[in-house]
Amino acid sequence: MRLALPIFAILAAYLVGSIPFGYLVGRLFFRVDIRTRGSGNIGAANALRTFGKTGAALVLVLDLLKGLIPVFALRALHAPAATIAAVGAAAVLGHCFSPWLRWRGGKGVATSFGAIIALSWQAGAACVAGWFIGAAASAFSSVGSLFANLLAPFALWFTTHEPAYVAYGCFAAALVTYTHRENIVRIRQGTENAIGLLRPWRRNEGK
Repeated sequence: MRLALPIFAILAAYLVGSIPFGYLVGRLFFRVDIRTRGSGNIGAANALRTFGKTGAALVLVLDLLKGLIPVFALRALHAPAATIAAVGAAAVLGHCFSPWLRWRGGKGVATSFGAIIALSWQAGAACVAGWFIGAAASAFSSVGSLFANLLAPFALWFTTHEPAYVAYGCFAAALVTYTHRENIVRIRQGTENAIGLLRPWRRNEGK
């Protein structure tokens, strides 16, 4: 019984994380399959290019809640730290590898932010600040995402001193780096899409 409850929580978190809100928002409100537009990603950055600010904000909030709610619920139930961290990881994995989209999905950034905020709002604030610093300095959302998640293990250590949470931060940093591997190649080639809202003069409409 003690083993069954953590397994159930992890599976439930994975299923919550797997809900493809970027795809659903596009279909329900914009009659568009976001996977056929821009970078083809279902996350908030591509939603901004495809749906505009309102649609992107909706996708961002919904994706963030996929990580925040399961982790917050387990913390409220005083579950072991290792189980809480595993639930956060499961939610992010669900977002990145959704069974509803043939095991494809987003890049895990917003969902990971939600999990980090639920683990420690101070660490979450540091990571969000890291995203803004990285994105504003480069005009690339991908750079902000990479920088923010590389900060996560350190922010979680300084704010919680909980090894399981730090392990989650390391996992998030590794996974987000992996999901951004194509962005890293495009940055090196000078073809990465810039966010016009941050630095309009560097906006790039390349692939």
